[in-house]
Amino acid sequence: MNPTGERQIRLCSGNQMIAYGAIAAGCRFFAGYPITPASGIYKTMLDELQSRGDVAISAPDEISALAYCVGASMRGFKSMTATSGPGWALMTETVQYALMTETPLVIVLVQRLGPSTGGATQGAQGDILLAEFSTSGGYTVPILCPSTAAECYELTMRAFAWSEQLRTPVIVLSDKEVGMTSESVDFAALKAVPCPDRTPKQSHESRNMYEFTDRGDVPGFVPVGGALKVTATGSAHNKRGELRKNDAETIEVLHHLEQKIISRKDELAVATFDGEDGADTLVISYGITARAAREAVSNSRKKGRSVSALLIQSLFPVPEAEIRKALSGVSRIVIAEENFGGQYRSRIERVMKDKVIIGVNKVGSMITPKEIEAAIA
Repeated sequence: MNPTGERQIRLCSGNQMIAYGAIAAGCRFFAGYPITPASGIYKTMLDELQSRGDVAISAPDEISALAYCVGASMRGFKSMTATSGPGWALMTETVQYALMTETPLVIVLVQRLGPSTGGATQGAQGDILLAEFSTSGGYTVPILCPSTAAECYELTMRAFAWSEQLRTPVIVLSDKEVGMTSESVDFAALKAVPCPDRTPKQSHESRNMYEFTDRGDVPGFVPVGGALKVTATGSAHNKRGELRKNDAETIEVLHHLEQKIISRKDELAVATFDGEDGADTLVISYGITARAAREAVSNSRKKGRSVSALLIQSLFPVPEAEIRKALSGVSRIVIAEENFGGQYRSRIERVMKDKVIIGVNKVGSMITPKEIEAAIA
């Protein structure tokens, strides 16, 4: 709250709040290509950054948009782009380049109905696996998933913090309903997430652009155009950035790209647990469906059913410790998500040994609280 204790209510969409969160985190460069349902981010970033004297540009396509962001980040500026499914498909090569060169940036992926161009104005939660498996080799790209406009703001700030601290691309995985729905937001109650700048390289004596001792270390950052020569290749490379194939140091670099993320999986976990003593059922959800899950749990409790809820905001790395804690004492798990077959369920059910798992899935419209209640009963 502000010092006077007064609320500061504004009507904002999730897309607008993502843009405001990015700016609050220190984003000074945005490049994008308009695409429904992410265009609200594009417009707000162009309006807000340009009015501040920073840079926001309209790219000729999604490939160029992300490449521009990589270039700006390599120069030392916090950078972001936003897209939806078809644009994301075009960006994946550059996402892998950013991962390989350890370039911090934030990519907002606002989901819509697929596949291909699908339904531009129809929501969905079908890009979970497309986002997770966007890199050859299966490297973990951190993915945050908001369910409200306020979470859009806070998780975007967190995405920048992770990106800068870990020198990695980070995805904010929203969806059409969260992104385009306007709701009341109390700006005085928003949580500020500290977002320090990336750590600079401490010693200029070493020519190693990707210097680390332990695999989980994060190398200090050297900007392009500075006093030191920077070698940045998307090919396999050693600690100097020199192109190599399978020598021992290069293989160590490849292990390091995964280990610096996965070794921090517990501290990167973001989830909200609403537990009830004696609950035999746990409901798990995320994104827009988490709102229906929250209501379904409340309604079920009013009807005398013991049920808990785990609403996940950090999809990847999978918050295994948070899930295991929530599983304590329950025998049934209901997992609700708006896609075929349960995409996220397929990634977390390995944690749920000896439990009855019930999927609530739907395509073409949102899952209702009643549909989740039916699975709880």
